[in-house]
Amino acid sequence: MQTKVARGMQIRELGAEALKKVLLYAGLAAVGVVMAGPFLWMLLSSFKPDLELFAYPPVWWPKHFMLDHYRYAFLNVSFGRYFLNSFLVAAIATAANVFFTSLAGYAFARLEFFGKNAIFFLLLGTMMIPSQVTLIPVFIIAKRFPLTGGNNILGAGGTGLIDSYGGLLFPYLIMVFGVFLVRQFFMSIPRDLDDAARIDGASEFGIYWRICLPLSRPVLATLAIFVFTNVWDDFLWPLVITNSEKMRTVQLGLQIFQSQFLVNWGPLMAATVVVTLPVLMVFMLGQKYFIRGIATTGLKG
Repeated sequence: MQTKVARGMQIRELGAEALKKVLLYAGLAAVGVVMAGPFLWMLLSSFKPDLELFAYPPVWWPKHFMLDHYRYAFLNVSFGRYFLNSFLVAAIATAANVFFTSLAGYAFARLEFFGKNAIFFLLLGTMMIPSQVTLIPVFIIAKRFPLTGGNNILGAGGTGLIDSYGGLLFPYLIMVFGVFLVRQFFMSIPRDLDDAARIDGASEFGIYWRICLPLSRPVLATLAIFVFTNVWDDFLWPLVITNSEKMRTVQLGLQIFQSQFLVNWGPLMAATVVVTLPVLMVFMLGQKYFIRGIATTGLKG
């Protein structure tokens, strides 16, 4: 009798657990559908004729798939040039951040020098300053940058880094958040590895390059995703630093399809799909390392 009662209780517990899982997965699926809905609408709208874009009730699935909006975006508008500009700037900024922030993070995590903690906390303090506050000073520095854009050694007489790839890259070459992220990860690596490498005759740079850097792939992939996404999606700085059409980025290019009284929805949806793809591809390529980096960064320090 007791055995039957125990089995009955076990069955009820298993049923309750199964019900919880079903409700959890159903809730997550519903949230996923809600989150994916706008992206699906954007993707399908890029293939719809104009009549179906404004049809009521709304038409989800196009009756006739067409590529005219993509042709318009890349042939009638210099969107290919904008795409290339954004990709070059985002790729170079990502590579520069991975290199420079890993060097700085290694110095703050593994080396001892005067004022190390004070300098580090001072850097962290700059993260609390909104980018809108530093926009004008950074622009002035870019404009007065010596020996560029016709400037002399004192930074006068020309345009400096304005309307150039150097100007687009200038604020993104190293980000304080990346220094903090890499420093926290490096602090979790056992120092015994450094001592063993020094016994084998490795230099300080050799320890960084051969020991710490290979172990930091998860956090560097995480940093690369953050930097690439941030640079790719930025609108304000490219708007301020560029003048000519040939230096525009994709975020500025999207504004071409919108005016004060009219929005060209078809090409805008097509261009937005193209703009979204690189970020999705970068995340998909680094997803494994991204999750591992988030899980392990900051375990020590």
